[in-house]
Amino acid sequence: MSAIISIIVPIYNVDNYLEKCIDSILNQALEEFELVLVNDGSTDNSGAICDKYSNKDERVKVIHKKNGGVSSARNVGIKNANGDYIGFVDPDDYVDIDMYKKLYELCIKSNSDIAICKLGREINGNIINKSYDEGLLELNNLEGMRELFKGELYRFSLCNKLFNKKCFENIKFPEGRIHEDLSTTYKLFANSNKSIYTNYMGYIYVKRENSILTSTYSERRLQSFIGWDEIIDFMSNKYSEVSDQVIATFTYWCIDNINYIFNQIKDKNDIKIHLNYIRQYTVKHYRLIKYNNILSNKYKLRVKLFNINTSILILENRIRCS
Repeated sequence: MSAIISIIVPIYNVDNYLEKCIDSILNQALEEFELVLVNDGSTDNSGAICDKYSNKDERVKVIHKKNGGVSSARNVGIKNANGDYIGFVDPDDYVDIDMYKKLYELCIKSNSDIAICKLGREINGNIINKSYDEGLLELNNLEGMRELFKGELYRFSLCNKLFNKKCFENIKFPEGRIHEDLSTTYKLFANSNKSIYTNYMGYIYVKRENSILTSTYSERRLQSFIGWDEIIDFMSNKYSEVSDQVIATFTYWCIDNINYIFNQIKDKNDIKIHLNYIRQYTVKHYRLIKYNNILSNKYKLRVKLFNINTSILILENRIRCS
């Protein structure tokens, strides 16, 4: 059986969740796929679980490699993918039985390079954003990019999307840093001619307490600003029509991170170091923030005060929280 779709799962020490994830993929209504399990140097039972499934189902391909991070694992998966379309599943999440059938059919029927479904969120066993009515929205290249940065229908996550393999031409995930979706997805949309969105909920993201992005603020999360610097440069040169939305979303990202730092870090010196790191980027792009047509004056003023002196924002936060 030839593979229409390659589904790539990067795996590192997730043996408690992995079988549910793999089972949800192997039970897909569309059967013409290959499942590429990339074991990224796991030290638990994850590698053995992968091998068990490869022995049971010929659609399962296992690659064992030294630990290099999610980006490294995904890059290896793409290199070994044989399908015409590529999808990604994180190993502690799961997918609905019809997800890849629906996304593939949408790509074919609408002649789209990317199909996107609604991303469900599960917390403590409950899906908190169920949807009941299904609708479709076809988007040209510019419209698809604008929606990506608006973030109302879909965001940067790769896992609720199916991509024509051509979208990955000359593109690799940035190895050695997190927020790899943020740093890559916009490039995939740039390589697409058309995308299609359905609010059918196909992918279920399971929130874990020990996730990098849900635990106490880590210095590694500041790596996202490297990605944003690349995004702003790329979008300013190639998608100037979307620049206002890009800068607005970047500003919201800055303010969110500032709030996380205040709420999740106790050490005053660490707070100051992290804020000064972000300040490099708000100062660099302040002119674009200042003249942005989407941002409210409240956001612009807060960034202005932050740029003058991070201590002003620290004082403002203490007053607000007292």
